[in-house]
Amino acid sequence: MHGAPRLTFPCASEYLWHAREKAYQDHRRKVQSAQPLVDTRAPLTFRHLHLKLKRLKLEEERLSVIERDNRLLLEKVASVMRTRGQTDSKNNSKHRSRK
Repeated sequence: MHGAPRLTFPCASEYLWHAREKAYQDHRRKVQSAQPLVDTRAPLTFRHLHLKLKRLKLEEERLSVIERDNRLLLEKVASVMRTRGQTDSKNNSKHRSRK
């Protein structure tokens, strides 16, 4: 590893060179021991944002309407099965021609 660059001035003191060398070595040590600062964790999730109460309420109402309709249809089918499905399909009207 290279040290701090030497000053080219002949009058530069050895004390200044050692102070710069120490500062440079401290800097290199900090760079080597630096940890990444990028946060790669998933963002925090808030329950009140994911739990859509209005949507749940609408879904519950929709399911209750479906259940009610199914029950009514079941009652109608059971009624038809009890009465053996008798229907009135007689047509008593007479066809009249125009003259």
